[in-house]
Amino acid sequence: MGLNDTQLAERIQIGFFGLRNAGKSSLVNKITNQEMSLVSNVKGTTTDPVKKSMELLPLGPVTIIDTPGFDDEGELGSMRVKRTKQTLSICDIAVFVTENDILTESENQLLSLIKARDIPYIIVRNKSDLAGKEQDENVIYTSAKDNLNIERVKEALAVLAPKKKEIHFVSDLISPGNQVILVIPIDSAAPKGRIILPQQQAIRDILDAGAISIITGVENLAKTIESMKKAPDLVITDSQAFDAVMKIVPENIPLTSFSILMARYKGFLDTALEGAERIKSLTDNSKVLICEGCTHHRQCDDIGTVKLPALIKKYRSAAPDFEFTSGHSFPEDLREYDLVIHCGACMLNDNEVRNRMNAAIEQGVAFTNYGIAIAKMNGIVERSIRPLGK
Repeated sequence: MGLNDTQLAERIQIGFFGLRNAGKSSLVNKITNQEMSLVSNVKGTTTDPVKKSMELLPLGPVTIIDTPGFDDEGELGSMRVKRTKQTLSICDIAVFVTENDILTESENQLLSLIKARDIPYIIVRNKSDLAGKEQDENVIYTSAKDNLNIERVKEALAVLAPKKKEIHFVSDLISPGNQVILVIPIDSAAPKGRIILPQQQAIRDILDAGAISIITGVENLAKTIESMKKAPDLVITDSQAFDAVMKIVPENIPLTSFSILMARYKGFLDTALEGAERIKSLTDNSKVLICEGCTHHRQCDDIGTVKLPALIKKYRSAAPDFEFTSGHSFPEDLREYDLVIHCGACMLNDNEVRNRMNAAIEQGVAFTNYGIAIAKMNGIVERSIRPLGK
């Protein structure tokens, strides 16, 4: 996988924020060296966040996000401002663009939001071909028109770039020569002609560890284990196959799931384990939010909207009220929910997952994920986290 193929969730997310007509789009076009965003003198030209994944030296793989003006007006304008606020939840770096020597009330509010989320940021005073002589050493003065200080902005972004995290998906749990069975169900919900990201990630990480990956479906799992000269060192299954797989894999063989490994990788495993306890007390009057990080065509046996609710109803002999979200949609107010069950979040970056988790914690709402929830209801949580040293 080359740098240009780096998965979206692993790229550095750089958001450009400011008022309408502050020159955000012109600056973005200069930094990316392409006409990524429409530019005009009319306020509100950018009406939705515009994203571009690219290679930006000296940072490497990034996603550039050009946002609507924070001072947009009217009913549609308030919706655009909401989209801009949502973009803050995924940013690794914020570029605050202004054309004012003294910040407006809206700009101060925007800057406060960036600071409150603890996002590393730089301030860019754009249109400096029109500026006076006095300059602030904490501000980068640019002119997209005259190509002034564009490289300096890139250098400042490189300084703020987050350090690459050291945690591995699975390679730190295995040794060279180990044999790892990956159980990948192929059903109507499986994407045609490909396997999903956590499965790809596991295969690559096993290769990096010098270990051996053996891939099979549930129907051939027993035969696969029987055919091996020695027992596998680890079995990793898709969460929705937990029930069938745990009956096949002997107790002495370590067993976990892609979703549990992803929860560890994304940094919310402990929170998910604690949150899963809430399932035991769900009733007919409870409300559960089930969140899918990506958007895809829902199948009749979709895990999020069909299998999980059915499993919960069977486990509790109750019918809680279920609501569903997908993609970057996520409610700001979670207080009406008793539990949030999130997918593995392989398509979301660390900031977005952490912000969702923290929002639930701050509002007193239990937060878990698919894999932990399913393991809990199948009675194998302890077994499924044992390979992780828990």
